[in-house]
Amino acid sequence: MPTSFKYLLIGSIETYSGKSATVLGLSNQLKQKGLDIAYGKPLGTCLHNADGTVVEEDVQFITQSLKLSENRVAPTLLALDEIRVQKRLRGEDQTNYQQSLIQHYLQIPRGDLMLLEGPGNLAEGNLFGLSLLQVAQVLDAAVLLVHRYQSLLSVEALLSAKQQIGERLIGVVINEVPAEQLEAGNSLLRPFLEQQGISVLAMLPKSDLLRSVSVEELVKQLGAEVLCRSDRLDLLVESLAIGAMNVNAAVKYFRKRRNKAVVTGGDRVEIQQAALETSTQCLILTGQLPPPAFILNRAEELEIPILSVDLDTLTTVEIVHRTFGQVRVHEPLKVECIRQLMSEHFDINRLLSQLGLNPAAAVS
Repeated sequence: MPTSFKYLLIGSIETYSGKSATVLGLSNQLKQKGLDIAYGKPLGTCLHNADGTVVEEDVQFITQSLKLSENRVAPTLLALDEIRVQKRLRGEDQTNYQQSLIQHYLQIPRGDLMLLEGPGNLAEGNLFGLSLLQVAQVLDAAVLLVHRYQSLLSVEALLSAKQQIGERLIGVVINEVPAEQLEAGNSLLRPFLEQQGISVLAMLPKSDLLRSVSVEELVKQLGAEVLCRSDRLDLLVESLAIGAMNVNAAVKYFRKRRNKAVVTGGDRVEIQQAALETSTQCLILTGQLPPPAFILNRAEELEIPILSVDLDTLTTVEIVHRTFGQVRVHEPLKVECIRQLMSEHFDINRLLSQLGLNPAAAVS
C-alpha cells in the first residue's frame, strides 16, 4: 500500500447517504489547508440535458460551488440508466470503461488530491467495471465511506464494507446521528469501530436543514398546481404535518413543528387558516377543492405557497416522505450548513496523515 494517495474515493453503502455533502464540506477544509484539489464522478446517475449534451447535476453543482476550473474536473464516463444496462446485457455496449478511467483520470495531472464521488452502493456500476472497489483498484485510490446512521446496528454494514474494501478503507463518516444517540455513538460505536481498524473521521449530528426539501421539489414530485406565491418555491420544508384533526388540536400540533408543509383537505378551511398562522412553508391541499379567497389572500400576504394536488392524503404523504429521503444539497443554505458541520466534527488532519499528504508542503 503506497504511503501517498492522489485519489480519494468517497463512497457509501446505500444511496442518499450524503456523499455530495461530504465532498463539499471536505473540499472546503482541503482548500483552507492550501491543497490544490480536483473532482470527478466516473459513474453518473442524476442527469439532465443541457443544449443537447448530458450533464451530471451533482458534478455541475459541485464544480460551481467549489469554483473549480475546467482542468480540475474529470468527465463522467457513463450515465447509469435502464437503457445503458440493456445495451450492456445485449452486448451492444462493449466499451472498456476501466480503460476510459485510466485515460481520463490517471493520465492528466490534477493537483494534490482528486476527490472522486463513488456509486450509490458497493454493487452499483459492477456491470461496467465502475463499482467502488473496481474504480479504487484501477486508480489506486483510498476510500472514505459515508454512512447514514440508523441505530447501533449500523456497525454491521460498516464491518461488512470493511471486509469488502480492505486496507483501502481509510475512514468513515457517520452522519445524521440524532442528538439523543450521539452519546451512544461516541462511547460505544466509535471505539468499537476503531478497534476493528475502521477510523471514524466524523460523527455528524442530524440536521433538519440538511434533510429539508424545497417547495419546488415537492411541486415536481407531487405534480402539484401552484395556486399562489409561485415566486417562493425556494422555501425549504423541514417537516410534514397532516391536518386531519379538529382545529384546537391542530393549532397545538402545528405550533410544535417549524418550517413545515401542511397536508390537508381543500375543504378544511379552519385547518388551512391555523396552518398559515404558524411556521408553515407551504400548504398542500388534496381533493382538488380550491380554497376560499380570504385564504389565498392571507397566503399571499405571508408569502406562503399553496399547492393543489389531484391525490388522496395518504398518497400525498407517502410521496412527501419519499422526497425527504432523497434530498440533495443543491441550496446555498445547505452548503453553508455542511461546511460548518464538517469543520466542527471532521478530523481533517487525521485524514491528511492517512493519505500521506503534507499540506504545508503543498502550500510551498
